[in-house]
Amino acid sequence: MKFKTFTIACACALTLFLFAQRRTPPAPQQLFAGVVDLTHSISEKAPNWEGTAESPYKVKPLASFEKDGYFTRYISLPEHFATHIDAPAHFAQGVWTVDQIPPQRLVAPLVVIDVRGKAANNPDYQVSLDDLAVWEHDNGQVPPGAVVMARTGWSARWNSMKEYRNADDKGAMHFPGFALDTVKFLVQARKIAGLGIDTLSVDYGPSKDYPIHHFTAKNNVYHLENVANLDQAPEAGGIVVVAPAKLEGGSGGPVRIFVLLKLGTVN
Repeated sequence: MKFKTFTIACACALTLFLFAQRRTPPAPQQLFAGVVDLTHSISEKAPNWEGTAESPYKVKPLASFEKDGYFTRYISLPEHFATHIDAPAHFAQGVWTVDQIPPQRLVAPLVVIDVRGKAANNPDYQVSLDDLAVWEHDNGQVPPGAVVMARTGWSARWNSMKEYRNADDKGAMHFPGFALDTVKFLVQARKIAGLGIDTLSVDYGPSKDYPIHHFTAKNNVYHLENVANLDQAPEAGGIVVVAPAKLEGGSGGPVRIFVLLKLGTVN
């Protein structure tokens, strides 16, 4: 009797095991519809602030597969080159260096203000309070802790140093940026974490005293400059992930920027 009971129990256990083996595993839950990379590749072809023919980005080999069985290089570059982050310490003392920016400020709601039409007709265009008012009319109030980026269309010039810097005969550059009153409102009334733009600087090209840099630095607001692919980012509803190199004491540094597209989000 005991043997019969044992046999039945083994048969049931085997049946359950085989049934479990045939079950289709549940599909992983989809949290985001996609990811957009907002980063230009770092190379000697990237436009530099000074406009020098010789790039400040240097690369030399350290090991090769042929000689060493593995591959590695030595690189050097300025902190503010290609797609990069400006830490508040870039323009103020006693504020966050790049390694001190709290990580919770590096993952944030993304706001993209589209001024491509205006910037196409005026290379010195500055994102205005009216532009912000239009965005908030369409999308609601800018959420606290957001990263606000200006989509100027300037990244289409990335492959030409001359066109990207757009310098005049006196050497003054001409490209779009943010207006100071717009930034003051975003920082003081909307409590944003960061500013971004697809040009060399959040201050527009002809600026000589960089008022945006000075104001945001004192308020521990960072910048993302030379941003790529903003035409692929939604104006609202995205989550930006800002991943800078954690350079101790850095005024800034290389950064990789991603936008996580929520399900149902459209550009």
